[in-house]
Amino acid sequence: MAEAEAAIAKSDWKTAETKLELWLASNPADARALFDAGYVADAQDRLADAESFYRRAIDADPKSFEAHLSLGLLLARQGKTEDARPELALATSLDPGDSGPALKARAWRALARIDQAGVKGGDPTEASNDLLEALKLSPETPADTLLAANIADRAGEFDAAETAYRRVLAQDPKSLPAQSGLAHVLMALKKYPDAETILRAALQQSPDDPGFTAQLATALAAQDKAEALPLIQKLHDAHPKDADITRMLAAVLADAGDYSGSDHYYLFLLIATPQDAALLVGHAQNLVHLLRYADAYVIFDRAAQADPSNADAWNGLAYTASRTNHPDVTIHALTMRSKYLPEVPSTYFLWATAYDNLHQKTQAAAYYQHFLDASAGKFPDQEWQARQRLILLSKKP
Repeated sequence: MAEAEAAIAKSDWKTAETKLELWLASNPADARALFDAGYVADAQDRLADAESFYRRAIDADPKSFEAHLSLGLLLARQGKTEDARPELALATSLDPGDSGPALKARAWRALARIDQAGVKGGDPTEASNDLLEALKLSPETPADTLLAANIADRAGEFDAAETAYRRVLAQDPKSLPAQSGLAHVLMALKKYPDAETILRAALQQSPDDPGFTAQLATALAAQDKAEALPLIQKLHDAHPKDADITRMLAAVLADAGDYSGSDHYYLFLLIATPQDAALLVGHAQNLVHLLRYADAYVIFDRAAQADPSNADAWNGLAYTASRTNHPDVTIHALTMRSKYLPEVPSTYFLWATAYDNLHQKTQAAAYYQHFLDASAGKFPDQEWQARQRLILLSKKP
């Protein structure tokens, strides 16, 4: 064992492996030797052997901090986060012994990374608590600040995330993960020009990065800048099978008024995911712009059934139902939409005309008045119609 661990200290894996095999042949339940064997296999990227040895070490000594930590880290590296989490959580509760608080802090940090991704049993709040536990045991590092920013970002705490990302960049102005994260947060805060500045600087460092290019195209599109379309088209040409990029191109083309071109990509994407409500809504909105109201009505209905919480689907269904003479569907769709979005002048008008078409005069008159109160002169044609209908509705039959 002494010779094996001396070889490990020198990274002489073959010698260590030979010595450990000899020892374990006669001492198969030696927890320390099993852990060392796992460590040697891990160092040589023999992951299946490493996992087996770590598990045998845990069976021999269930309170082995190093075995639980190493197994958890190994599983996390392989993306097996649901299996990794309980090992890491147990490691945080064990005595690290000679390993000291630094390795226990490592367990907390690994747990925080898993929890910030929202794995079963974890969430951003729990991830933040994990990180705080790590910081009780060791000083904060730039990686910790970046992790804190990611956690706040995922939790929707964008102001806190922006502050943390800027702290990282103050220490390391060329940190690409911090630049990407900050750009994402700035766009979430609708600070599109600031995001554009960050992204252009990032692309000077990494000119061919598809992630930064996609983010920049999004920021430009949000500002209605013509540069967005050729940028995303070039990105799509380089990555034609990337569904996220294709989706973005479809949206940018629609914003540019090329509804037929946009719909080509939405229809292509819907082949693979026919029940994707967001894609269905994009497709249906293009059909509306192409004046194909009956077709759009059918697609909006599919989108609403696929995702009843999609307010855009209900909004579109209400509008197209009104254009295709389905006032009862308009009312149902507006009722569903109101669960997720506040009323606006256009929805008040849809309520009013639907009730009017159903000859429900009291409700129609009430919604025409709501529309007039909310429209404030912005919709002169509809306001004239509403006033005329109120006059007629007020007359006795």
